[in-house]
Order: sequence, then structure tokens, then C-alpha cells
Amino acid sequence: MKKIKLLVVALFASVALQAQINTPAPSPSSKLMQTVGLTDVTVDYSRPSMRGRTIFGDLVPYGKLWRTGANGYTLVGFSNDVKIGGKEVKAGTYSVFTKPGEKSWEVFFYTDTQGGGTPRDWDESKVVAKVDAPVITMPMEMAVETFTITIDDLTSNSANLGLLWENVYVAVPFEVPTDAAVEKNIERALGGPSAGDYYAAAVYYSSEGKDINKAKEWMNKAMAMTEKPAFWQLRQQSLIQAKAGDKKGAIETAKKSLAASKEAGNDDYVKMNTDSLKEWGAM
Repeated sequence: MKKIKLLVVALFASVALQAQINTPAPSPSSKLMQTVGLTDVTVDYSRPSMRGRTIFGDLVPYGKLWRTGANGYTLVGFSNDVKIGGKEVKAGTYSVFTKPGEKSWEVFFYTDTQGGGTPRDWDESKVVAKVDAPVITMPMEMAVETFTITIDDLTSNSANLGLLWENVYVAVPFEVPTDAAVEKNIERALGGPSAGDYYAAAVYYSSEGKDINKAKEWMNKAMAMTEKPAFWQLRQQSLIQAKAGDKKGAIETAKKSLAASKEAGNDDYVKMNTDSLKEWGAM
């Protein structure tokens, strides 16, 4: 029995010792971040190396689905909607799978983002975009030892997702909505402040005890630009009017806020408006 106990202790000590030894991963993980126009693009993947092996057509067979890296799924994320292979792809993170060929690769953007290897049950409905990308063969003296993903050929509206390993380079083009976003920004800037801008400025001036007449002016502009002001917006307007000495306007606006808060079923605002109307002699 004593010998068995000693053996168990020795085994635990051996495991503990091993757990303290750090060694490099055969296929280290890598993260790439790049802004294309106004869209943030991220790539999260693991990077296997050649180590004297023939890669494409051997280690990575032609015509078979490849995880496009090692370990977990290779992930690509977009902060805005993009266009890949002529298809609209919503902002988000997608896994990337490929079917390498001698002359071209099939590249798939897939909605599942958890897992290793390739999906056990491939589901075409989860493919948000597919691209047939031609292979560019490089001289073997330029061979890339470690699998590499790049974001190349940047313009304000597009870029290429580059896949490099051995003597192969494959570029997957994608488009970003920079022009449309800039046009919206230009229209907004040239159109002047929005209702929300005026509202926020008015509430800030009122809460901080600044120029109340300026706050009232901005609030009036905000309400004039709002098709149907909410009960909480009307509440703020009534308070600013009261502070500015416009009791008649404050009472009129508070009654609108009271009616709207009753309709919305917000008891807190019903009470606040009722209390203010009593305070101002309207009830």
C-alpha cells in the first residue's frame, strides 16, 4: 500500500512539473486588424508552416474543403456591411473555408464561427458569400514558409483578402460602403444640426445652469424638427420653459407630456407632470 501511495504522489508530481513547461505552438495564432475606408476588418487565425513538406496537392489536397489555417476556424470580421463576390454580407464575423485547386480556389464565408477542422455537416444555407479566386503562382525561391493572411491593394472602397503559402497567392476581393457613408456624413454636416443635437444641447444648458434662453431656443428648434415628440422630450421642454419664465408655455407643454405619458402607460412621468402642473397652478 505504501508503494502505491508513493507511486501516485510521483505521478502527480510529474504532471505538475509538465504543466509548468511552456513550449511554442506548432501553428501559432495571429490577429490582423486593418481599416479599409471606414470599415474595420479583423482576421483571427492560426499559422502552420511548411517544414519541408509539399503543401498544395499533398498536405492540403486539391478539391477538398480546407479550414484555411490550423486549429480553430479562421475568422474574418467586418464592422460594416460589405460586398463579397457581388453579394451583400452583413457586418459581423464569419469563418473562412476554401477548396484549393491548381488554377483557382473556391473561397466560402460561413456563418458558424465555433469549431476546429471543417464542419462535420456542411450547410449551404450558412454560406453568405462564395468567390472563385485565381491562383497566382510565385517562384519557389519566393516560397512563403508560414501560412499568411494579408489585406492588400487597399483603396477607399475595396481591398483584397490575401492567402499565401508555399508558392501560392490567392486574392479574394471585397468592397466596403465608404462612399455611401461619406455622402451621408456630408449631407448631415451641410444640413446643419439635427433635432437630436439641438435637444441634447438644450438639456445640457438647462441641467448645468447655463443660458436658459439659449436652451429654450434650441429646444424649440428640436421640437419643431421632430414629427411627434415623445413624452420625455415634452417633459424636458416644459421644464426649460418654466425656468425661462414662460409659465403659460410650460403648462401647455406639460399637459401634452401628461397625455402622452398616460398613453404610454408611464406612471413616473404621469406623476412628474401632475406635480409640476399643480406647482404651476394649472391643477
